[in-house]
Amino acid sequence: MNRTAPPPAPAAHKAAAVTPEERAALAWTQSARFLTTASKLEQLPPPDLPETAFVGRSNAGKSTAINMLAQQRRLAFASKTPGRTQHINLFTLGPAEAPDALWADLPGYGYAAVARDAKLRWQQVMADYLAHRHALAGVVMMVDSRHGFTPLDMQLLAFVRERVGRGEVKLLVLLTKADKLSRNEAARALAQAQKVLGEVATDDSDVGITLFSALTRQGLGDAACTLRAWTPQRPTPPIPPIPTSAPST
Repeated sequence: MNRTAPPPAPAAHKAAAVTPEERAALAWTQSARFLTTASKLEQLPPPDLPETAFVGRSNAGKSTAINMLAQQRRLAFASKTPGRTQHINLFTLGPAEAPDALWADLPGYGYAAVARDAKLRWQQVMADYLAHRHALAGVVMMVDSRHGFTPLDMQLLAFVRERVGRGEVKLLVLLTKADKLSRNEAARALAQAQKVLGEVATDDSDVGITLFSALTRQGLGDAACTLRAWTPQRPTPPIPPIPTSAPST
């Protein structure tokens, strides 16, 4: 593991000052635009751009985190009935005429009221996407900081474990709803997450953890910077020299 965010100071509910790096990253994440939706992997577009998948249990705050990162209220749809959204929703980022990355919002998992057949079908779709999607470059996993990694979270982590270990796919875990924790509870949540991810991390992997709160914006800038760093930067075209007038004869 190479990045962790410190626990908040007691009663620290004011947003920290935004650094220039965070401001630039947030300007990029704000460019997110809906592209398409797919119920099957074969309906996804060709793997031409690096993709970051957002995953998490129902009610872990996945849609809220995406909307916070994009600074848009309803980019990612949060159903009033958790677990009802059963599609992969894709968003483009970067210039409209030449996007440089995609975000993939995967269905939430673990909601008891979803029919068993639908659960099994989507479990297979998500497993295949995480294990085999060629364009997948990173995974952002939402884990409720109050509960830590549940058995379902561990099962999903297993889908991408090998690719993360090889350094093929980067991983960022957002410990959501961190505003509901005391300082000591936040420290314990981080320590527990580090222990779980220590079993996944290798010398080749890129694994990070950030305490995250949609209410206080804690971890927002850090997450945006991580996602921006995952996307290859296009070189800035050189500025052509200013032509000089030919000397008078």
